[in-house]
Amino acid sequence: MTLKSLSLLLAASLTLSPSLASAQGAPKLATFSDSRLPFTISAPTEWFGINLGDGATGLSIVSGKTAPATMIRLLFVTKEAGEKLSAATEADNYEDDLKSSKLTVKRLSSKEATYGGLKGIEREYQLVGGQTEVRQRVWFADNAKHLFSFQLTDTAARYGAASDTFSKMLATVKFK
Repeated sequence: MTLKSLSLLLAASLTLSPSLASAQGAPKLATFSDSRLPFTISAPTEWFGINLGDGATGLSIVSGKTAPATMIRLLFVTKEAGEKLSAATEADNYEDDLKSSKLTVKRLSSKEATYGGLKGIEREYQLVGGQTEVRQRVWFADNAKHLFSFQLTDTAARYGAASDTFSKMLATVKFK
């Protein structure tokens, strides 16, 4: 079982609020909890839930209803008894999948990072396809029951601000 072979957990109609940004320009965060998720996290109150139809399990949110929007995905896989899934292996598999796409992939960084008490691997990428360039930040971690992949994707121009929001979110994660 991998992150690709999962069923969708949350409905696409999840709406956190109708506007894009708070009066101060930075999104306001509020605790998001759902009994189907093995974690709680603070998420931007003004973002929208989205169903990408890819079968991933977790929470996917976007900053607006029209593209290009900042996207954050908080995905997980439940490990089967005795199953050997690891963050390091999944991070490498994810990167291999990116490289096999039609995108030009450049890894910008790779480091160990701990959020919510779980040590994992965090990588940043530049992805170019046609005339489009996006940046992506992905954190992989695992515990006894789950493998996690928390992802941020945004345009190169907005990436810095979006990465700050993502960092604030990750600082609030609590695993169940």
